[in-house]
Amino acid sequence: MEDKELEFVCGENCPHYKKIDEVKRVEPNTEEILSLADMFKLFADNTRLRIICSILNTELCVCDLCELLGLNQSTVSHQLGLLRNAKLVKYRREGKQVYYSLQDEHIEKIISLSLEHILEEGNSYGM
Repeated sequence: MEDKELEFVCGENCPHYKKIDEVKRVEPNTEEILSLADMFKLFADNTRLRIICSILNTELCVCDLCELLGLNQSTVSHQLGLLRNAKLVKYRREGKQVYYSLQDEHIEKIISLSLEHILEEGNSYGM
C-alpha cells in the first residue's frame, strides 16, 4: 500500500468484537440489502431521478412531465412504469389525464436529504 493510503486504514489488526456483534444484530438481512440496492439503482438513472424531482412537491400529469423533461411519452411512460412497480410513485386518473406523485413521504425525505447533502459546502460528487 502507498504511504498516502496508509493514512486511511488501521495501523494494526484489532477488531472490536462487541461492536461487530451489535452491528450484526441490527443490520439489514441479505434480502433487505438487495431490495435497498435495487431501489438505489432506480435512483441512479438520470431520467427517473428527474421525474422524481419533478414530482417532489407537486402532482404532474404525464403530458406535463413530457413537456418539462423534453422527452416523448413512450420514454416517460416506460420510466414511470419502473417507478410505479417499485412503489416509488403512485398515480391517479382524472378523465383522460393520468397524474403522478411520490408514493409517500419516505421517498421525498430520501431525495430532499440527498439534495441537502450534495449542496453542502465541499460535497461536489463529480460536479
